[in-house]
Amino acid sequence: MSWKGDYVFVIRNLVLKDFRIRYRNMSLGVFWSLLNPLVMLGVLVFVFTRIFKNPSPVYPVFVLCGLVPFNFFSSAWISSTTCIVDNAGLIKRVPFPREIIPIATVLSTTIHLFLQIVLMLGFALAYDRPPNRYWMLLPVVWLPAVAFLCGLGLICSGLNVYMRDMRYVVESVVTVMFYLVPIFYDFSLIPERFRTIYSLNPIAALVLAQRTIILAAKAPPETLMWKLSLSSLGMLGLGLLVFQKLKRRFYNYL
Repeated sequence: MSWKGDYVFVIRNLVLKDFRIRYRNMSLGVFWSLLNPLVMLGVLVFVFTRIFKNPSPVYPVFVLCGLVPFNFFSSAWISSTTCIVDNAGLIKRVPFPREIIPIATVLSTTIHLFLQIVLMLGFALAYDRPPNRYWMLLPVVWLPAVAFLCGLGLICSGLNVYMRDMRYVVESVVTVMFYLVPIFYDFSLIPERFRTIYSLNPIAALVLAQRTIILAAKAPPETLMWKLSLSSLGMLGLGLLVFQKLKRRFYNYL
């Protein structure tokens, strides 16, 4: 087997291992991937349609277009932050590029992402938003987000080896991001002076792109896609560079 084949084999097995461990001994199993967004959807729809009146008839779909990216972002970021420490035994026993572990951790989260995207599109159909040709752009929109998280996971997983409280920093940032990403409010409500910052945030950009595709049945703005792609590639490149320097002393701290 070639070295490329060996690496693909390692990634595939790490992805499957992470997926099996996550749902081991759970009675509901993979259904938890759908239960979490459904519970949050119910809470947000109740608050913003019964308490704070929202006239939009497709508000559940609107919320899911924000919740699905945020859930993927938070889950992939937190799990990739601890992945090097969690796989310390494997790292010490088997020689292979350590970059594979954070990347495989992010990729394993895409399994849950796929289920949640299916749920989101199912709600779109139920709320009279039939498929349109721009649905074909959804994979194109999601690829930069996965690349961004791979880069972010490389940086945070490397730092977590030296600073074990990195996980709690990430969890705190994720809590703040829930309100800074337009999940339950519209992008148009954001003051003009902050919109450029929001468009550079890959999660906010992803939310806006999904709503444009599913709710407005239009292609996302080209400028938005360029910013999303450039920020994602920049983060991936930075992640590989930082991880390359950090991994040299892993053995001393694991």
